[in-house]
Amino acid sequence: MAYQSITDQQLRLYMTDLKHHSQCTSAARAGFSERTARRFDADPTPPSQRKIVHGRTVADPLEGYWENDILPVLENDNALQAVTLLRHLQGLHPLAFPDDRIRRTLERRVRQWRALKGPERDIIFRQTPEPGYMAQSDFTHAAELEVTIAGVPFPHLLYHFAMVYSRWEHVGVVMGGESFTALAENLQHALWSLGGVPQNHRTDSLSAAFRNLTRDECEDITKRYEAFVGHYGMDASRNNRGEAHENGAVESQNRHLKKAIAQALILRGSRDFASVVEYRRFIDMLVARRNRQRTQAVEVEQLYLKPLPPRRTTDYTEVIVPVTRMGGFRVKSIFYSAPSQLIGQRLRIHLYDDHLDAFLGGTLVTTHPRGRGRNDGHRVHVINYHHVIHALKRKPQALWSSIYRDSLFPRTEYAQAWEVLQHSLPRRDACRRMVTLLFIAHDQACEAELAHLLADDLGSGLIPDPKTLAAQITPKQTALPKDIAVSHPSLDSFDTLLEACA
Repeated sequence: MAYQSITDQQLRLYMTDLKHHSQCTSAARAGFSERTARRFDADPTPPSQRKIVHGRTVADPLEGYWENDILPVLENDNALQAVTLLRHLQGLHPLAFPDDRIRRTLERRVRQWRALKGPERDIIFRQTPEPGYMAQSDFTHAAELEVTIAGVPFPHLLYHFAMVYSRWEHVGVVMGGESFTALAENLQHALWSLGGVPQNHRTDSLSAAFRNLTRDECEDITKRYEAFVGHYGMDASRNNRGEAHENGAVESQNRHLKKAIAQALILRGSRDFASVVEYRRFIDMLVARRNRQRTQAVEVEQLYLKPLPPRRTTDYTEVIVPVTRMGGFRVKSIFYSAPSQLIGQRLRIHLYDDHLDAFLGGTLVTTHPRGRGRNDGHRVHVINYHHVIHALKRKPQALWSSIYRDSLFPRTEYAQAWEVLQHSLPRRDACRRMVTLLFIAHDQACEAELAHLLADDLGSGLIPDPKTLAAQITPKQTALPKDIAVSHPSLDSFDTLLEACA
């Protein structure tokens, strides 16, 4: 029991027992320690008559230094930390402060000064959410989930959309960075999945979407975003830079979402997925289960949402590119193949986060998965072998040194077959056999079946032979049946049908 909390009654009991018992026994009977008993022996003044002394019990180690050396620099910039001030003192008075013994004292003094005389601090005002008023969007890194696609690490972001009132959410897998395309595409999916439009859409500054862009490009993205939200009749707002709590509804859910995904991956037993499509399906099912728990709040919120417009709006980036003599076009430093008939034409590219569509006028001419640049500086090529196989068949030797040869093979079995051919045969024969294999896959539409046959040959240690493999391929049914009986209904049957409907 503390010395200051002893009562007069305890002291009288102690003094009475002390006549018949030892000091230790008398203190124990009175309910305090032997140390407190020695203090009462030295000064038997009742506790009620003692004056409580407030103040320091030891000398102030900062006396004279606080006012002269610390306070001036702290008032000049209150962001200075106590340890920085300590190093400042040690530089001015090395003999007075040879070590860090006063660090805790200095930290308490600085903390007290900030509480009493420091600058005004910002206050977070908690808000009452209104149904149908605000939705928030954010991008969050997903590297901590350690997801792999076909055994290869899959670096990606998660786009997270959340309604502030009901906590209804939508999540999209983003393979690139924080861009307007990723925002618009996934935001549009979220709105149509929700079935309505909130009054306000808030994001953070999305600085990554504007990084390394010219001023004109930044203004263009801003105009496109304003047109996007205008199409849906939403007000666009952004939280102040560095004030993440202003986007708090989705920021707080980011942590819970990734934790839920991590737990679901543990239950799944594997973090590896066969394809990005399978991984997206996994995320969609998880988010759907989470949204089922918010059904009642969502039903309330949907009463206040504005209706969706009659159609969707542009959620892609459009660029115009020429098709070169190399049989393709370049978008954001990535080379994509195109049908050779398009050489010399200018294509209109709709660039999405995970794919691109190429149009000649209003006709879709090709689609590619979107390529991403490599960190080692090597050029990236996205090649559809169907676009170049006829040219390769005429010039098979071009395969050997082609800059996009390794991007040409549609499946790993074809790449493995090329490794065997180029090490087992002369250059001329290896190129001819590989091109023939690709042409068989193209001409007979048997890419998957031929890949299985190649895997069997490679597993048996055989060198792939196009003639042998072509003979094993199941022939496709190309002939139409000769006799087709077509019965023509009588006109009277239409009269009967109309009378039945009348």
